[in-house]
Amino acid sequence: MPRHFTGDDVREAYERIKDRVRRTPLDDSLYLSSDDCRYRFKLESQQVGRSFKIRGVLNALLQLTPAQLGHGVGTVSTGNHAIALAYAAKQLGVECVVIVPVGTSKTKLDRMRLYGARIMTMGGNYDEALVLGRNYIDCNELYYVDPGKNDPVTCAGHGTVGYELALLHPTVDTIVVPVGGGGLITGVAVGARAIKPDMRIVGVQTAACPSVYQSIKDGFCYSKYPVASGTICDSVTGGAGTLAYEMLPGLVDEWVIVDEDEVRSALRFMVMEERILLEGASAMAVAAVRDYPDVVGGSNVAIVISGGNVDGKRLAEVLNEEDDSLEL
Repeated sequence: MPRHFTGDDVREAYERIKDRVRRTPLDDSLYLSSDDCRYRFKLESQQVGRSFKIRGVLNALLQLTPAQLGHGVGTVSTGNHAIALAYAAKQLGVECVVIVPVGTSKTKLDRMRLYGARIMTMGGNYDEALVLGRNYIDCNELYYVDPGKNDPVTCAGHGTVGYELALLHPTVDTIVVPVGGGGLITGVAVGARAIKPDMRIVGVQTAACPSVYQSIKDGFCYSKYPVASGTICDSVTGGAGTLAYEMLPGLVDEWVIVDEDEVRSALRFMVMEERILLEGASAMAVAAVRDYPDVVGGSNVAIVISGGNVDGKRLAEVLNEEDDSLEL
């Protein structure tokens, strides 16, 4: 069972990494806000590596011994975690191996290579790649850097998103977070409430793979979960993390499940109206606010835009779809 982490762990992570990461902006929405509610975007899409993942990766690597770093590091990832690890490893002069499943975004693969990672393709989906990749990493004595599903150190680093938000913007009363395996929202909730104990946390998952929501609802951790084909939320598919499953029941105030059409519409809205580039996973959180504002609640709401490494071809496909909700 993974060790749980606390607000103190997130505070220490923030001090450890703050000089190596960006304090990302919290920008007002041009179109979502009203007299009753102010909506703002926490733009982790402008973070180093174009996602929040660098926070958790650096928190983990900066605590390794020289001997551990000397063996090299490795991970299994569909994209953003691997990009962050490749970047951090390059900065520290460490060998980095990344295992990806078939079909991983070319945009993300190109960025991994840009940062010097050695990429190996294993398995037809994330769950298959995880089994094969972990075996390879362990056999080659690399240090496995968990994406936050089961590692409290990485997850505490992710939590600096929430800590930074609450520290720098004390009027925010609600944070809306896209959810994959649950590492980000677990960290955000713990980090934000270390500053503001009454902060509301809203989790959003795609109907294509609601693994964490369903795990908590059913009282069973689905470490593997089927994925509906054709989703643009590929970076948040796969099973629930053990750490999230154990910690989230007491941390999340509301859950919103969004369907594919809502996510695609939100992605078009953000790019064509708000002029913000983001991934399908991040668009989930925007979809929750656009389509279910009463469930989201709050009067001063921060929407976590977790990443901006969107595949160009996929983005063009979504932007060319008709959307009656947009006035162009």
